[in-house]
Amino acid sequence: MNEIRLRKKEQIVLNLFYNRFYDLYEEIGCDKFYEENPNYRYFKIKEIFSVYKELMNYEPIKNYLKFIKQGARPPLEGVIAEDLFSFVRNILLHFPVFNSWDDVYITKNMATWNIKGSIHKFLLKSIGIKIDQKGTAKYRIWEQSLKKNDLY
Repeated sequence: MNEIRLRKKEQIVLNLFYNRFYDLYEEIGCDKFYEENPNYRYFKIKEIFSVYKELMNYEPIKNYLKFIKQGARPPLEGVIAEDLFSFVRNILLHFPVFNSWDDVYITKNMATWNIKGSIHKFLLKSIGIKIDQKGTAKYRIWEQSLKKNDLY
């Protein structure tokens, strides 16, 4: 990939977004976070998905996600990094009827109630994804504090 030279205004805005994202990420990643009120936790989760989505709109990040999807990384990384996160963000923003993460759900009628938008498109596209012989997705998440991978 080419080196990116940031203009001053890009640098200012990206710093705001990255700082907010990492502040939220640190807060959500702490065990204490799960002791907070469900409404508060939901707001923070909703917010981190919104910040992430705004970062994905930045052209160099968009280009990198396209690069990932074209085979530079394992096939589903691009789907997870862009499509899945956009899907969750869209549900959280376009359905402001939930009060906590445990309340969130989506149905076909909900996804198509007005138009067949991005939520519906993601669900249709996802039906065809073959993950493994058992139909199981496996994710590895690096736990920095534990210095190990957790397999999900």
